[in-house]
Amino acid sequence: METPGLVVHGEAAPFSTALRSLVNNPLYSDVRFVVGQERQEVFAHRCLLACRCNFFQRLLSSEPGPGVPSPVVLSTVPAEAFLAVLEFLYTNSAKLQRHSVLEVLTAAVEYGLEELRELCLEFVVKALDVELVCEALQVAVTFGLGQLQERCVAFIEAHSQETLRTRGFLELSAPALLPLLRSDKLCVDEAELVLAARSWARVGAAVLERPVAEVAAPVVRELRLALLAPAELSALEEQNRREPLIPVEQIVEAWKCHALRRGDAARGTPCRRRRGTLPREHHRFLDLPFK
Repeated sequence: METPGLVVHGEAAPFSTALRSLVNNPLYSDVRFVVGQERQEVFAHRCLLACRCNFFQRLLSSEPGPGVPSPVVLSTVPAEAFLAVLEFLYTNSAKLQRHSVLEVLTAAVEYGLEELRELCLEFVVKALDVELVCEALQVAVTFGLGQLQERCVAFIEAHSQETLRTRGFLELSAPALLPLLRSDKLCVDEAELVLAARSWARVGAAVLERPVAEVAAPVVRELRLALLAPAELSALEEQNRREPLIPVEQIVEAWKCHALRRGDAARGTPCRRRRGTLPREHHRFLDLPFK
């Protein structure tokens, strides 16, 4: 009876090093990419990409015609991120950088590279800081990465004031901002949160060339105006006349809570304190359980 064969393994490091030397190497390359807004040319090897990734298998399934084939244009992925993806496909490892890891994560999601996606998620969670967290939250919301979204929201809840001052906060989409404004655990007072929401809406209005109130409409209902003192609410009302942000009926609902001294005076008016809500004299009349 023939003895079963035995699978033996050579050293992995030299094999990985040899394959890494082929990343973006024109030697024996049979496919070219033009990637990113910078339109950088990147060389690769069709058979390796196709066997490692279904996305590239579909993309490269047609046989190249005679002559020099045209490059494959991938304009949405930056060159640095694309090279990291190639390195992973060639060697099953990649060097991630804080400044580009979210772009690599985005590419991994779009190309269906689950293992690389998980490695990027692990890296992002460990690297989260005030400057990175809003960009990470935006990616999480865009691609439905629930666990990453939860980690980002929890980080922002603990570092609310610092995060609200970042450029990343101002660039959040409305769906990404909503889970923050709905949180009871933000360590920020409502007056400061209203100012941050106005700044966010102004930036969005300038980018989208739409009115501030229209940009703010999907999120502004989550502001808890009844938590503001009467003098603050009057000042907000006056500013709102000059630069509309909040629907008039929402301000009226907040005034009803003050007039009747009940948190349930206006249906749907949020009166729960957040973790960072500063105490005000009228709070004792409202429904203010803190979750």
